[in-house]
Amino acid sequence: MKAVYIHIPFCSSICTYCDFSKMYAMATWIDDYLDALDTEIKQNYRQETIKTLYFGGGTPSLLSIDQLQKLFKITGQLKLAKNCEITFECNPEDLTLAKLEFLKDKVNRLSIGIQSFQAHLNKILGRQVPEISRIKLAKQYFKNINIDLIYNLNEQTFTDLKNDIATFLSLDIPHISTYSLIVEPHTKLFIQGYHQNNDDIQSEEYLNEILKHHGYNHYEISNYAKPGYESKHNLTYWNNDNYYGFGLASSGYIDNQRYENTRNFKAYINGKFQAEKHKLSLTETLQNEFILGLRKIKGVNRQRFKQKYGFYPETLKVVQKLLNQKYLKQDAHNLYIAPQYLYLSNEILLNFMDTDLLKH
Repeated sequence: MKAVYIHIPFCSSICTYCDFSKMYAMATWIDDYLDALDTEIKQNYRQETIKTLYFGGGTPSLLSIDQLQKLFKITGQLKLAKNCEITFECNPEDLTLAKLEFLKDKVNRLSIGIQSFQAHLNKILGRQVPEISRIKLAKQYFKNINIDLIYNLNEQTFTDLKNDIATFLSLDIPHISTYSLIVEPHTKLFIQGYHQNNDDIQSEEYLNEILKHHGYNHYEISNYAKPGYESKHNLTYWNNDNYYGFGLASSGYIDNQRYENTRNFKAYINGKFQAEKHKLSLTETLQNEFILGLRKIKGVNRQRFKQKYGFYPETLKVVQKLLNQKYLKQDAHNLYIAPQYLYLSNEILLNFMDTDLLKH
């Protein structure tokens, strides 16, 4: 079974790699995009059973009900497992009664892009201040909900972060993704020359402490969940398993090949879907296995690793070195980053970029 990521690129104001703002007034462009998405799926989907389906973006919740009906008709060609996790990303302002009524029988998980509950921080991010009432309305339809929060903005105080977390906890949402701000290319903050702070260890330690205190399992560096609400879809990425990526600017990993779809809207609707494809060497595959797997708090499962590659991870010289340095630990089941070094993960993971990784 595989995972599917469907990219709906009708973006909020943060993303600028294409001028999709014009699409809001040109429904035919959206129809053209959905037609192309249908063609891409028909062309590349191999009829496997799908265990997780993720509608991301962009912001799929910007689509009208008619457009959403067309989208779900297109994805109806996918063979979904009986217990398939189906996630739908949305902005809080799009959580209308009509859309929630429409979505309730089609998806079973919402991921709501809050970023912050603070007005001055949302202004910097170019977003609306979220209405708490919209989130409470969504809770009447869905139990499995994630909220995204961003921290480490220059203008954010520690009190701002504490207030955001207090608001989140008051809503009793079972999953939270907390991301330290990274100013990516092709975003307005990047174009505006916004410079972010260095990593904020105080904030990271606070998040870990307060969320654990309230019963959230810290299962990946940026993700916390109540028991049973861990994101199955995201675990596909972190376990370095295969997944399809369909849609403009999406990416996928199938049969040891990673591919990137075009970011050019015209090319995409004309059927020129993939821009790049790369077959991974064993070294590259192992690099991904460690760099992704060690993001999980439990780390890399040793037995699963041996089944994939024929040897245990600790037999590699780089792993032995990091174990001797106490940056990594292992038990009978897993190899993982030592808890006290979790927030040095980027520095630790750089060790796996060594071209001599395969040395035992």
